[in-house]
Amino acid sequence: MLSNSPFNAMEEAGTAVLTLTEGLEKEEFLASRLTRAETRRQLRLMSRSALLLSPEIHALLAEIDWEGWRILDQRLAISDKAEDTLLWLAVRALAPDTLMWLRVYRKNQPEWFKEDN
Repeated sequence: MLSNSPFNAMEEAGTAVLTLTEGLEKEEFLASRLTRAETRRQLRLMSRSALLLSPEIHALLAEIDWEGWRILDQRLAISDKAEDTLLWLAVRALAPDTLMWLRVYRKNQPEWFKEDN
């Protein structure tokens, strides 16, 4: 059984990222200071949550790009203004792919996500 807390945090922040950026093109996203700042904050929550999970869990959920989350976390920690390309890649690929795989794992391995009673 896996701890639910980091997964829930990743799913909530990921959903926020998708909601914030829905329908936006790259130029629109980069031009919107408020949307970009909040999206960056949500991505940082996702990356921090991903890093809370053990290497064993990362190995079990191998389709998720854990290395991508580690790199994103490092870049976001260094600067308030992460590279435009990196942010956009996280918005369009890393976050949605991670959410998709978490849903697949929850469906196929529900015992991994059961809450402790």
